[in-house]
Amino acid sequence: MTTPEPADPPERAATFRCSEAARERADPFVATAPPARCWLLVEHPGPWGHQALGDAGYPDEVLDAIDAFCRARGARFQLIRRSRARGEAAADRGRFALVDTTPGAESVRWGRVGSPAELPAALADLEAVTTPSTEPVYLVCAHGRHDACCAMRGRPVAAALAMEYPERTWETTHTGGDRFAANVVLLPHGLVLGRVPATEAVEVVRRYAAGEVDTTWVRGRTFLSPPAQAAQHHARLAYDEHHVDALRVLGVEVREPGLTEVRLDGGADRGPLTVVVRERWVASPTPLTCSAGRAASMRVYDLESLTDSSGVSDGLPGVGALGAVAGG
Repeated sequence: MTTPEPADPPERAATFRCSEAARERADPFVATAPPARCWLLVEHPGPWGHQALGDAGYPDEVLDAIDAFCRARGARFQLIRRSRARGEAAADRGRFALVDTTPGAESVRWGRVGSPAELPAALADLEAVTTPSTEPVYLVCAHGRHDACCAMRGRPVAAALAMEYPERTWETTHTGGDRFAANVVLLPHGLVLGRVPATEAVEVVRRYAAGEVDTTWVRGRTFLSPPAQAAQHHARLAYDEHHVDALRVLGVEVREPGLTEVRLDGGADRGPLTVVVRERWVASPTPLTCSAGRAASMRVYDLESLTDSSGVSDGLPGVGALGAVAGG
């Protein structure tokens, strides 16, 4: 069994909760997926400190090797562990994975080390020490020391998924967007979902395993820039498109500050699509994380236009602003 960190100190049990405030405000969360071309996952049973890597207890040479690897690969580092609902013997630990989220070249490779001290050598020769896997990976943020909302809302989701998909499911450290807990990352596509209820989690990943994504929960895809995430999502809503690999981004051009044109592959029926989104900032009356201490602003993306290959603009009834945030 893992030894989880407390969700929150007792004296703060009745304090402000960012996820509750965000739900009350109906904060938009599309285009908030953290940027990452790859994900480096390293098993660590916990307890986890506030900073995933810095507080992991690794020697300096291991920290330096991980930092250099992530900078070179454009990778995001995450600690992972099995859900408390499952647990497993210490002898079964030591796993790590590199997940490439490049559209059309997604991949997962798993390896195992005897101790963190072996990680630098493993990262230096990944092909030799890892094995490709065709199984998807489901990460659920449950990092209570970083933000209590992640533990309170994330752990029930991780437990539900672990009961159905024990080998695919992992609790993980901070993924960004604490106020959108429970946050789920679907790999290898790098799809980040927010506000996933425990009652819906199994169905959400079942659809993903079948090649579909439910736009209700999508924050974005980590390989894409925020404007591209917003454009792709606007197009998904416009065409009721749920296939994971649909609407591939062909190009992104900044027309002027805050105005971005994104070209998408609409498929054989639609041809190339051109989506123009405009960025604006909206002040929040409350902090965006439990520990922030002060209010901040949210970035949202409004749809300016969506045209198909014939130059015809498609009507988009019911599509509102899509949001992002700086930090949190």
